[in-house]
Amino acid sequence: MEYDPKTPPYLTSDENSFAYISARDRWPVIITQAIDDIFQATRKAEGPEKIAEGKKIVEQLAKLKYEVQHDRQLTPLPEDGEPDIADYNRELEALRNPKWFGGPWLYIECYLYRRIATSFSLSSHWKSHDVFHRQKLSTFRSSLPTVLELAHQYEQIVSTMHSKGVHTTPEQEKLLFTEMMEICLWGNATDLSLLTSLTYEDIQKLQGAEARKRAEKNILANDLPEVYEVLSKLRENAQPGEERTIDIVLDNSGFELFVDLILAGYVLEANLATNVILHPKSIPWFVSDVLPRDFFDLLSALQDPLKFFSESPEGSSDSTPAASLTAKQVSTLSHLFNNLSTHHSEGRLVIRPNLFWTTSHSYHRLPHVNEELKADLQASQLVIFKGDLNYRKLMADAVWPPTTPFRDAIGDMVKGFRVLALRTCKADVVVGLLEGVDERLRKETGDTGKARKWAWGGKWAVVQFSDGKN
Repeated sequence: MEYDPKTPPYLTSDENSFAYISARDRWPVIITQAIDDIFQATRKAEGPEKIAEGKKIVEQLAKLKYEVQHDRQLTPLPEDGEPDIADYNRELEALRNPKWFGGPWLYIECYLYRRIATSFSLSSHWKSHDVFHRQKLSTFRSSLPTVLELAHQYEQIVSTMHSKGVHTTPEQEKLLFTEMMEICLWGNATDLSLLTSLTYEDIQKLQGAEARKRAEKNILANDLPEVYEVLSKLRENAQPGEERTIDIVLDNSGFELFVDLILAGYVLEANLATNVILHPKSIPWFVSDVLPRDFFDLLSALQDPLKFFSESPEGSSDSTPAASLTAKQVSTLSHLFNNLSTHHSEGRLVIRPNLFWTTSHSYHRLPHVNEELKADLQASQLVIFKGDLNYRKLMADAVWPPTTPFRDAIGDMVKGFRVLALRTCKADVVVGLLEGVDERLRKETGDTGKARKWAWGGKWAVVQFSDGKN
């Protein structure tokens, strides 16, 4: 397309890439899970029309699975009244209707989820159904121990921030900022042991250096010092009543959304921002991506944790064991709920969906195809892009040499935007690495040939910043 880089994209036909593995192994499983969800929901549905529609959706998803597994040609998406359908179909035509294993990974994967969504948007009784909703709730429910730990630490930090006579040095504030950002970075990874224990005593004493070094060795590029410098100077130079907004383009729901909200609350309490705008998706997307409903579900869970964590939802197949909570733990979660819900009700924590996030467009195209969103993000003091898909879209999912500077790989997002990518590596594309790092990691992980398997599992991360306002 017009604004795409000349560097070619990753293709689902490349057997050395995670694109091929995703199309071959992951997508059929994901569609099967969606089929199972709607099948179970249809069994419990009431009314012949809703049941009939549910069965029809099952048939449509089964057909989609067959097409993927048998490498059929992609077909135009049916019109469902949303403007993005025309964009999808124009690009499909420009790509000459590729087969599932014969086109750009980014476009085809977005097409997959948008096509699943049309089965529901064109129905009468299932329009708001999220086939991935049960999985999201189950994942968050199983994260209770870490949720309690972080909620307790957040309560301590906020309490200390507002205690009279307690003063922190700039170095201590910077360390706390780094800790909070790294928790947000690793929020969708399984190994949270990479993080230090985030107690206020550790921050004051500058302890935990050894654990931080262990975590930092897995961050292959880390621009957090520069980000803190920018935000702290903006705070220092702010005029009375001046708004300073941080935008977070969200990734996964569940525990990752929880740590995103912890970060949002922290930057507001620390006055590193006066407002935080969260950008969720508008339709069920890449299984676990945040919808507006997920945000309110999480707040509801914090408001009544006994109900959410201690009771299995009625009719649920959730196998997560029910948890027992102490009065102190309930109080800690209630404190977090009160803090976040106050920020939300008073307009400092805003959730703002936009259809652009579920188009197939890379972010190279964003400044040219969505003027309203462009203006919103350029008005922000910092736009944080969370997770792997957002990183792929920032890079246009292109086969960049891994030593390519971050600013050179994000197209026109380098102009007028402050962009921060927090990304644990779960796909091939990566930039901003020092010479020899990619080769060393390939050797350490036994990669042979052209595959970059070290970047597929979420063990490694990048934190990369571009200040397009200076």
